Amino acid sequence: MATKALETSVRRAGVVSVISLEGEIDGFAEEALNHAYTAAAAPDVTAVLLKFDRVDYINSTGIALIVGLLAQARKSGRRLLTSGLSQHYREIFQITRLSDFMQIYPDEATALAQNA
Repeated sequence: MATKALETSVRRAGVVSVISLEGEIDGFAEEALNHAYTAAAAPDVTAVLLKFDRVDYINSTGIALIVGLLAQARKSGRRLLTSGLSQHYREIFQITRLSDFMQIYPDEATALAQNA
């Protein structure tokens, strides 16, 4: 089965940088994720929102990459936010306790309204 390489796009919404994700988050996604986070992490950004609406699959390596982004965000005093996680991945984030360290929102609009 062919995998869909992760594609990212970054844009600003006030003090929040939004990283839209599309495809699969696995070991092959590391470069794309790190590049997007670097682009999103401007000095005046207080939070980075990861939009998962178009993510098809996240494996354990992908979870580890997200943990790495969380560590980068915390080190620089930024919050890492998520939106658009499916019910399955919300449960995974709860089991792995990622949800203890990052806010999970149902959609981008809610995330931005609560973090403006």
